Formats: sequence, C-alpha cells, structure tokens
Amino acid sequence: MWKIKRPEADVPEQEQQVKPEKAEAADPVEQLHPRNSEREEKLLQIRMAIHQSLLDKINLSMLDKLPEEQIKAEISALLPELLASFDHPLNREERTNLVSEVMDELLGLGPLEPLLKDESLTDILVNGANTVFVERGGVLERVPTRFQDEKHLMRIIQKIVSAVGRRIDESSPFVDARLPDGSRVNAIVAPLALDGSLLSIRKFAKVPISMQKLVDLESVPEAMAQVMEAIVKSRRNVLISGGTGSGKTTMLNALSSFIDKRERIVTIEDSAELQLQQTHVARLETRPPNIEGRGEVNQRDLVKNALRMRPDRIIVGEVRAGEAFDMLQAMNTGHDGSMTTVHANSSRDSLSRVEQMIGMSGIDMPQRAARAQIASALNVVIQVSRLSDGRRKVTSLSELTGMEGETITMQEIFRFKKEGVDENQKVIGHFEATGIRPKFMQDAEAHGIKLPAELFRPEMRFN
Repeated sequence: MWKIKRPEADVPEQEQQVKPEKAEAADPVEQLHPRNSEREEKLLQIRMAIHQSLLDKINLSMLDKLPEEQIKAEISALLPELLASFDHPLNREERTNLVSEVMDELLGLGPLEPLLKDESLTDILVNGANTVFVERGGVLERVPTRFQDEKHLMRIIQKIVSAVGRRIDESSPFVDARLPDGSRVNAIVAPLALDGSLLSIRKFAKVPISMQKLVDLESVPEAMAQVMEAIVKSRRNVLISGGTGSGKTTMLNALSSFIDKRERIVTIEDSAELQLQQTHVARLETRPPNIEGRGEVNQRDLVKNALRMRPDRIIVGEVRAGEAFDMLQAMNTGHDGSMTTVHANSSRDSLSRVEQMIGMSGIDMPQRAARAQIASALNVVIQVSRLSDGRRKVTSLSELTGMEGETITMQEIFRFKKEGVDENQKVIGHFEATGIRPKFMQDAEAHGIKLPAELFRPEMRFN
C-alpha cells in the first residue's frame, strides 16, 4: 500500500494559478467553442494542484503494482481533505469528475484520455495548450479540451515519448512515437513550433479493420475487394499510394488479412502501427539516434536484416528514402507478395517517387535500370484518396505490365469516377471497370483462384 501524507493547510505558492484574462475579441472558432467558464477554470486549477500534491507525496513506483480501483478508492477517500485546502464547494458530479480527471493525470494522458476513449474519433490534433481539434466522420471540429498551460502539455508529450524510449527537447524538437494501443503520435515543440507544442495522434480501431468493413463503408466495391483478395493470395507485390490521411495504412492492414496464416511475415516501420492478424509476424521498428547522435537504426538497415530472417513476405509501413531500393531487391529475389506504401497523388506519380528514392540509396544507377527494377518488382499499384467530403476511397487499381523503351507501362483495371457533389457537399460518383483483364489473373488461376470474367467488363459499374 502506498502512503499519502496529509495535505498542507495552504496550497503551495507555485500551485496558485492566475486566472487567464479573457480575450478582447473572440474569433469565429472561439465563438463556436468558448473557453472554459470561471468555474471550469477554477476546477482545472484545483485538479492540477491536487495532482501535483499527490505527485509530491505518493510513492510513484507503487502505482503500477496496484489495481486501478484501489488507487481510485484511495484518492476518493483523501479528496475531501485535499479539497479542504480550497474554498470551493463541489457538487457530487463535479467531485466524481474530479476523481476521474486526477486518475487520468496520474495513470493516463490527462485531458487526452476522454478523447482517446471516444471510438468515433480518428485524429486528435493539439495546437498548443488551449486549442484541440478532432476528426470525426472525416470532418475536423474543435473541442473544448485544453491543458492548464504549456508545461502541462509538454509533460504529457514527454510521458508519451519516454514510454517508447524516445526523447523530445530543444536539441531534438520533433519525434514519432506510438501509444500502447498502437495509435501513431507525432510531436513537435519549440523552437520549431512557434505558438505552442503541436501534438498529432492518429487513432486506430481496437478491432483491426477488415476488407469487408471497407466494403460496408463504400470505400471499396465488392468486385474490387474480390480482385484484391486474389492479388494477395497469388503473391503479387503491391504498392499502396496516397496522400496524407488517405487510408494507406488502413488498406495495408485490410490486405494483409488475406495472407495465409502459415506464412512468416516481417514488418518494418518507423513507428509500429500495423495491426496484422496472423500469428507468425516478426515486427521491427527503427531507432532514432541517442543524445550523442549515435545508435540510429533506420529502415534500410532493417530491410537488409529482414532478408536474413527467412521471411515469406516483407511489409514496409512506408518507404521514404533509400530503403525503397532494398525493398525492390527483396521483391525481385523470391519474397513475392510483399507490400509497402508511399506518399503520392496518383499511381503514375508513385512510380516516380520510388524512382527518386532509389537515387537516395547512394547507388549510381542509370534511369532505365532503375525503372526496369521497379517494373520487374512491382505488380500492382492501389491508389487511395481522401475525397473533399472526408470519405476515403480506392480511386484506382492498376497493373504494371513491363517496359516500353524508357517508360514503365501500366494499365488501369478499376477506377472511381467522380460526377460532382450533391446539396450536402457529398461527392457523387461510381466505381467502374476499364474492360482490361489483368495479366495477374493467370497467376491467380495458377494458385487455384478463379474470378468471373464479368468483373472486368467495361459496362460494369459498382456503387
């Protein structure tokens, strides 16, 4: 049992907070989500003072060894005496909320905890201590969540990054990290962040998303999902292309569900976020340099090492630099069925991006040779996009067919055709087949997979 000393009669001087002055003129966003009332400001000050008092008096090393309910009971029992230091009576609801918030400060991520528990949110974006936005249903909205001050926000950021063995400070002012549930985190602080520390959290569903779920969400038509299943099961190499927040990792997770559970998969990521559902998965994650600038392990090192781990398939979360060359080499040397993602606005642009990354490897390779490597290694490019209404869709599925002179040849199999927007600004459109029967269907048939020829008829349209 950890011991808590009785609180002092007065709140320590450093805990006395000056109530912030009201802004002279609120902007439109501020009017939609006004700052906390005077009473809420006072509750925030009380919460932080109680939290600091607890930190000063409890044995933090014991927190992880006690059940959460026991810790909550201890705090609830001590709360009346702690509150006696403040001339501020609380009702039952405020008292209950205060216990929960102090628990979040002690054991969790403070004001972020309610947002992390809200499964309807996909992104949490913190722009300084007083401004928090979330994405719900593909639309950004501001929420009243706030931190006490910049120091409070920095303490939460430090708590996140230190849990995965990383650091953030003036000498290393930005970092990628992850939460225990796999959510991806990016933080950037002063001097690079001018108006307060910036924290971005990309949340992931507790239940790994499946291809059927994407079909239900109308991100992929049923016919295209069948073809994607055939692509994975016939061990074609796949490049998933798209912009930021377009759903590349989600698509990669969904595609991976079709991999045979008997295969050995090695995943390589900057910050681990893939949610593969197989049992035989070896997960690798890069390591940043330490404070002396040593010990860095990048993705290229991990791709090279993965080749010695007897993988059936290699999955790289995202190629950004020279590791693209090593990934193509792996695809060309018996690791069929490997997958990766890349930032690009179209299928053709994605190949140009990969070509540029080969140049980043430091290997002096003629342009034609680099393109030949790409054409022989990659079989399929899946383009995903985030539409203007916030929905995410697969907008193109293309097959690489070889080289003609200096050019990599591609043929589009399916595409999403936009037709306009309705009165609610929702994008109107349909999926359609181009009428081309892909060459990879021969490989699918060799693996015992047969798809109806009607799927590829040019008059076929899918909602």
